[in-house]
Amino acid sequence: MEDMELGKVTHYFSKIGVAVILVEKGTVNKGDTIHIKGATSDFDQEVDSMQVNHKEVEEAKAGESIGLKVKSPVRENDNVYKVVE
Repeated sequence: MEDMELGKVTHYFSKIGVAVILVEKGTVNKGDTIHIKGATSDFDQEVDSMQVNHKEVEEAKAGESIGLKVKSPVRENDNVYKVVE
């Protein structure tokens, strides 16, 4: 498995466990596996739902910010990768 750079965490809402991720390269689709790595975080997670501007979407492209429920706390500037098999 290989990780392809996708973007960065720009905000984290700790009370609801949601990260805002700026997609800088490529696309991310519902069902993709992402890898979040930072100073205190390092985990894989499947994208089961994501939102752009409070609307559910199936795909996000470079330049868009997505809201994503994450299974572990993350920090601003954590790197986000798309896991490619």
